[in-house]
Parts: sequence; structure tokens; C-alpha cells
Amino acid sequence: MPISCLPVSLFSEIIQKKLPLEDWASHAKEMKLDGIDISMMFLDNPTPVYLRTFREKLEKVGLPIIMACTYPDFAHPDPMQRERELDYLIRDIAVCSEIGAKYLRVLAGQNHPGLTRAVGIQRAVEGLSAASVAADKYGVQLVYEDHAKPGAWDYIDFSFPPDIFLEIVDQLRDTSVGVNFDTGNITSAGWETMPVLEAIVDRIKTIHVSDTSTFGKFDPVLIGTGVTPNREIFHFLKEHGFNGWLCIEEASNSGLDGIRKAVETTRNLWEQA
Repeated sequence: MPISCLPVSLFSEIIQKKLPLEDWASHAKEMKLDGIDISMMFLDNPTPVYLRTFREKLEKVGLPIIMACTYPDFAHPDPMQRERELDYLIRDIAVCSEIGAKYLRVLAGQNHPGLTRAVGIQRAVEGLSAASVAADKYGVQLVYEDHAKPGAWDYIDFSFPPDIFLEIVDQLRDTSVGVNFDTGNITSAGWETMPVLEAIVDRIKTIHVSDTSTFGKFDPVLIGTGVTPNREIFHFLKEHGFNGWLCIEEASNSGLDGIRKAVETTRNLWEQA
């Protein structure tokens, strides 16, 4: 099973240029990962010279970018801002095609004050459906996530409640948008994971392997030390023939040592499942 990693614990160091991305890729190669994941916040700009240099540095390391993560806010109350969010996302799709990232993780948007369920779902479906047209053109697979909250946002994800997430997935079935299933976020939302997983298994393209300390609380911890049923999830995925990427989301703030432990634990859990 191919494994990559989104090094959330290293975000600050990478964004502040204290840890060059090619150095993170070198560490990932030493851990025998099959690829790396990035946030679009890692990239300085979309100019040709910058992207060529960026690509060349990673090519020297010899690990591909598997998934990039971006943060569209299609739930925004301002229609003009929603248009901007779509244009920003289309730019990110084009950048992913240029740097060779196969998957782009996308979101519904923030749970802005006063946003109703029906309106939020409609906005998310409209925005993601429109973006899928550009993704199809550029050969990038959009993967929509059952998400909690990134540092880039003020509010929690509108579709953090799993019932809203499931409704959006269902309404996107006529598009090419797939699912990046985050194993820890359903537990964080206070729901049982397996019924949600069963409802969308046919849409899953990638897996964010994560863990949370407490049922019903978003509190990322080192994979294998929390309450997320990752082994049960892996067993279910194996039974259903999943052969996509396990993309570890390491957010325990344990640095490189934590990432090494997360990689080892994920491999062991998959083998034992």
C-alpha cells in the first residue's frame, strides 16, 4: 500500500522557510515513504521560474507530490468572495497540474455565522461542481474531505458534522469529485466512523490517516495513541479492495520523530488489519 505524509507538525517551519521543502522530502525518503503531500501555503507564487525551480528541487530528491491541500471557502456569505474562491481554486488546480500533484484536497467552506444547512450545502455543491470542470481539463483529481478546521480559517468547516458531509458527497455524485476520507475527523465530530465510511466507500480516492485523543473532540494526537478506530477502518478498506493512497496527516506537534512513529504505526496497522 503506497503511503505519503502531510507534515502538519512541520507547517510553521516549512512556511517560514526554516525547513526547505526539499529537506522535508529528503526526510520522507529516508522514512521510505512513497511520496509527499503539501499544503498550497508552502508555495510562494505560481510564476513559471518559481514552479520550475520548485519542481527541479523535488525531482533531485526523487519523491513525487501525491496530494496538495487547499482551503476554498464556498460557504462565504459574499457572492463576490465565492467567485474569488472559485478562481483561487482553479489557479491551484493549474499549479497542481504543473508540479505533478495527482490529487488536490478541497473543502466545503467555513461555518459562517447565520449560515443555514440548506444554503451551505447548495453553495458547497455549486462551487465544487464548477471547480471539477477545471480539474477534469487539467487532469487533477479533486478529493473532498470530512474536515474539521485549518489554521487558515476563522471558523470550523461547515461540513464538519458528518450528516452534512454525506449530503454534499451525495450531491456531487454526478461530478468527478472524489473523497479524501479523514479517519480521525468523524470520531472528533462525535459520530461512529464505520456507518459514514460504508456510505461513501465507493467515492474514496485517498485516505487521511489521523487520530484524536477523545471521542467528540478535535484534538489531534500521534496516530495509534488516540481513540480513532484506524485498524477497523483499514480492515474495511481492504475488504472493499481499496488500493489508493494512505496519506498520513501528522498533526501531533511531535516534529520529525512524531512523523517517523506515525509512519511506522500506519504501516503496522495496515499489515495487521
